[in-house]
Amino acid sequence: MGPLSAPPCTLHITWKELLLTASLLIFWNPPTTAQVRIEAQPTKVSEGKDILLLVHNLPQNVAGYIWYKGQIMDLQYYITAYAIDTEMLIFGPAYSGRETVYSNASLLIQSVNQKDAGSYTVEIIKRGEGTEGVTGHFTLYLETPKPSISSSNLNPRENKNAVALTCEPKTQGYTYMWWVNGQSLPVSPRLKQPGKIRILILPNVTRNDTGTYECEIWDRVASICSDPVTLDVLYGPDIPSIFPSRTNYRSGQNLYLYCLTDSNPPAEYTWTINGRFLQSGPRIYIPQITTKHSGLYRCSVRNSATGSECSTFKSIRVSGKWIPASLSTGF
Repeated sequence: MGPLSAPPCTLHITWKELLLTASLLIFWNPPTTAQVRIEAQPTKVSEGKDILLLVHNLPQNVAGYIWYKGQIMDLQYYITAYAIDTEMLIFGPAYSGRETVYSNASLLIQSVNQKDAGSYTVEIIKRGEGTEGVTGHFTLYLETPKPSISSSNLNPRENKNAVALTCEPKTQGYTYMWWVNGQSLPVSPRLKQPGKIRILILPNVTRNDTGTYECEIWDRVASICSDPVTLDVLYGPDIPSIFPSRTNYRSGQNLYLYCLTDSNPPAEYTWTINGRFLQSGPRIYIPQITTKHSGLYRCSVRNSATGSECSTFKSIRVSGKWIPASLSTGF
């Protein structure tokens, strides 16, 4: 950004004096063909930062400048005017207290916000026989900030906790969209107004809500997504099952049993036989069983995160060793 001329001194005057001064400045003939150009420095600005609207191709014999918010040159949109001869700066109804005009016609806007977005017009008044003017237009778009997600709880328990995911920042100028596991969140009772929900409420989470969540914000010209956050729903253990389904064995055979349950985090497994501890883990293997291995096998599962536990049983019967008929008859 090049050096700027110092801003002129300001003058606080009455509204009647303002109307009189403004009316003298804005009495012009139809615009000439001069190509006034407005350049933004920086070209993109985020909310809370400053931006300079730098004016290029100023004509000769300039008498003053008038800046307007929008493309309508009306007093109600009048920000500020500067008269070169008197170095007088006059504020208008659209002046927010954050605008500064310089002697080279450039306009500095400090701490921009969403209300500052939109079109700006500078009217350049020339001296001469008959007052004439040229205009320049510029549309200011704020840089879309990268959103972020905050959460009340990223490790809720199934059917016991509610979760609120909040997309920041909050502003009326954005449209919000939620993504789950790379897919846009479908319309559901949880999301009755897609595009307007900054806070996503999951009132009674289930394991199906587990996944990565992103929020996307849109303004008038662009969109940007947040970094993903992972919602890890704690659940289970469900009632376990014991495989295989077989219950009758012969002495000398091998016994292999496998216990399975659904749980997050994974469940802890304990086996007992007839009420006596056998071993830990989801599998048991006993080679060459005998009749003493008959009994009631119990698989117990526990989730230390949810504090829940449950179990299932299987009755195993081991009979005497099978002898071929030919051996039993002596042949």
